[in-house]
Amino acid sequence: MRRIRIYICLAVAVMALMSSCNENYLDRYPLDEIAPQTFWKTPNDLKLYANSFYGAFPVHSGWSGGIFWFDNNSDNMIPGTYNSRLAGNWTIPSSGGGWSWGGIRSVNYFLNNLSTVEGDQTLIDNYAGEGYFFRALHYFNMVQTFGDVPFCSKPLSTDSEELYMARTPRKAVVDSIIKDLDVAITKLPAVDKAEAFRVNKDVALALKARICLFEGTWEKYHAGTAFEVAGSDGSEYLELAAQTAKRIIDEGHYALYNSGDVNDTYYSLFNQVDLSANSEVIFWKKYDVDLGVTHNVHRYIPRIGGNTGLSKSLIDSYLATDGLPISQSDLYAGEGSLEDVAANRDPRLAQTLYLPGAAKEIKNGELTVVFEKPDLDLTGSARNTSGFQLRKGGSPDFEQQKAGGIGTTAAIIYRYAEILLIYAEAKAELGTITQADLDLTVNQLRDRVNMPHLQLANIANDPNWQFPALSPIINEIRRERRVELACEGFRFDDLMRWRAHELFVGKRLKGFKFIGSDLENEYNIVIGETLLVDGDGYIDPYLKVIPSGYQFKPERDYLNPIPTNELTLNPALEQNPGWDK
Repeated sequence: MRRIRIYICLAVAVMALMSSCNENYLDRYPLDEIAPQTFWKTPNDLKLYANSFYGAFPVHSGWSGGIFWFDNNSDNMIPGTYNSRLAGNWTIPSSGGGWSWGGIRSVNYFLNNLSTVEGDQTLIDNYAGEGYFFRALHYFNMVQTFGDVPFCSKPLSTDSEELYMARTPRKAVVDSIIKDLDVAITKLPAVDKAEAFRVNKDVALALKARICLFEGTWEKYHAGTAFEVAGSDGSEYLELAAQTAKRIIDEGHYALYNSGDVNDTYYSLFNQVDLSANSEVIFWKKYDVDLGVTHNVHRYIPRIGGNTGLSKSLIDSYLATDGLPISQSDLYAGEGSLEDVAANRDPRLAQTLYLPGAAKEIKNGELTVVFEKPDLDLTGSARNTSGFQLRKGGSPDFEQQKAGGIGTTAAIIYRYAEILLIYAEAKAELGTITQADLDLTVNQLRDRVNMPHLQLANIANDPNWQFPALSPIINEIRRERRVELACEGFRFDDLMRWRAHELFVGKRLKGFKFIGSDLENEYNIVIGETLLVDGDGYIDPYLKVIPSGYQFKPERDYLNPIPTNELTLNPALEQNPGWDK
């Protein structure tokens, strides 16, 4: 809440007001000017202003792999440049660093002007619900990033005392977030009454369930550390997560998408242009060439490696088709080839990872380009880093990909599978999960890809469980979450809330076992120069740059530092743990 960044209300309104001519409400552009003396009069004024809020959603945009590259900051993917947060070499910025309050300020200004609007009260309530939803979303992002943050529910002027307020305790902020979402849930229309591409009651419920799971597990696993939430063990939020997810399940508006082909259904879910009739999708973004709303995902997926790749850690998490971990299954075919790695495995693996023969381009109904081998011998954005090349999200349909900047595949923002996983995990963390709960959630996900059910009373021991100190059921639900939501941007937040630094501290991410595989003689590659390989033959892109592995500092790096300029401008703020040394 830096003083020099606070603008007068008129300036905020000018920047926030968006055009109404585009039917896709996730893409709005500001009007040139606004007359405040005639604004805030009708529900349509609220609608116009609220259009600007939709830019807060993470979607496909810019020159990147879109949502499917969000896991580049985790142990699921190996980008060409290692993640500095995991590496523990972040420094305190003088400004920026995520300490931004423009979105919250705009929503507060919007909510402060509701009382001047006259007209259809239902519409006024609907748009008010959007405001409460987006304030909750913005504050949740701030809590994830900084922990305790100043909470203010009114618009500020340049002389407001609140500009110099201290940080509000984390639990108080989260409780305020939940209150905002509860208001939003009461005011937003039901999904069958809502205008297309505007948030509805179910979207708010989905966000509430997500936030409660995050905060409940954060409090549970950070207890006794510098990041603990005093006086709270997380159970309150875990109960709310379970209750909210179960409400969505019980209301029956959604079901898992199924194409009818076990070897395609998961892959095709992420390669559709129109998701309006998709039973699994709670909220999504539409792209349209004619409207000038497109993306660049298909410049990278499936065309090139994108200077990233899947990690061996992710690949190893997929079960064999007998429902056993690969450490225990006789069906596991080994690592002699990419085909061997994926043989007899959970079908979601082959629908996430490129295997030889998979379609890369289909034009006019004809298969024109197939995947032959990972792009290990290319450079820059064209190369694959690990030998495991991402397939998920890469539609081969030429009409969806065409050329750079003309991608039209839809972006999923909330989907029902996440709700099922939230319910299962919350119940497991509370110690109250039953076989019926698993059949309602995890086993539905497994049914979609014809995988054996998870049986609470008969979980096979896995010596390679990532969390050996925790119960078998928590390990298996976390595995299911990792597999189902792979490369959708959940993994980093999961690592943070689970306090899971032991998975990567002192380690490097590895890829395919290149030496001894059928790929070894397929390239004109100099080992140690063009391609780095460790002593066991695995592709190891970070072998030289972080030879001692990630040096994430658990006493410091779970939260971002507050920029130094902010601490100077507001002496009431205090730096986050570990950053003042």
